[in-house]
Amino acid sequence: MRSRSKPLLRDDQIAKSAPRKTRDPAQPNLPFDAIPDRIEPALALLRSKAPSGSDWTFEVKFDGYRVAVHIEPNGIRILTRGGHDWTSRFPTIAEAARDLGVGSAILDGEAVVLDNRGRSDFSALQRSLGGRGGKRVSTEAVFFAFDLLYFDGHLLTNTELSVRRHLLTDFLDGATGAIQLSEEVDGDGDKLLETARSHGLEGIIAKNRESKYRSGRTGDWLKIKCVQSESFIVVGYEQSSVARGGIGSLLLAARHGNEWKYVGSVGTGFKERDAIDLKRMLDKLATKSPAVPMQGKRLVFSQPTLIAEIDFRGWTTDGHLRHASYKGLREKQDNASVYEFLNEE
Repeated sequence: MRSRSKPLLRDDQIAKSAPRKTRDPAQPNLPFDAIPDRIEPALALLRSKAPSGSDWTFEVKFDGYRVAVHIEPNGIRILTRGGHDWTSRFPTIAEAARDLGVGSAILDGEAVVLDNRGRSDFSALQRSLGGRGGKRVSTEAVFFAFDLLYFDGHLLTNTELSVRRHLLTDFLDGATGAIQLSEEVDGDGDKLLETARSHGLEGIIAKNRESKYRSGRTGDWLKIKCVQSESFIVVGYEQSSVARGGIGSLLLAARHGNEWKYVGSVGTGFKERDAIDLKRMLDKLATKSPAVPMQGKRLVFSQPTLIAEIDFRGWTTDGHLRHASYKGLREKQDNASVYEFLNEE
């Protein structure tokens, strides 16, 4: 069995948040709120530099599927970012939620699969679920909770993050099973990012301590990545008689207004099994009308349907990805956002 050690950053110059005091049980009698059917998630804005100042707290950026765990009187629901019910896909997380002993709660966080060094691995998560469109359940997945949106009959979205984290820490601190706490880390954001890079992590998330929970990309949460990673649409592939699986590279595009813009190809990162599955799916989507203008003898064009997660090191002057590497396909239910060029780009 894989290690489930927490993917924490360890650096003598960066101190972990001081332990919180136990919540005072003598609370005022607040009116009870009905548990929401779903809460649209708060999203992080991409920034190249970490913010500074005491208003910000930091966490590890996970590389998995954003989900919300609903603990309700009638049972457990695990919802994807797009609102699809994936309870059956994450049975160990659902079981761990039942064992928390909480009457009602909504936990916001990320479902991940950890490698043997305790780092989240998107490709491993995809394999555990059977790939895009797969029906397999993942018993390896771990849910890292980083926010508490509803608890014990009270809606917390209008409460400051510092208070929500206090409550979340109260009943998850020390948990080591399929549901764990995403640890907060205090320290200088730039040093923290450098430590994350040295550990081979995805990046860090910065959050405003006093912010309320607001859906969408409001700027209350920021993501700073060690390696750039974005979602692109697959518009075809280059045939290969040498590469195993018959795919030499995938052809990628990004949104540009109401059209697609070609951003180059990716020929590394997928194994033979990945290439075979990709070719089978793309051949079913084959079309003679490419989504972006291009020509080539060995190119097979496909309808712009499949969304691939790609690591890359930057952009060339002509708008193509540099040193791109394939990580896996995003599920439609994940509601992943395809990279979009701004008008000035």
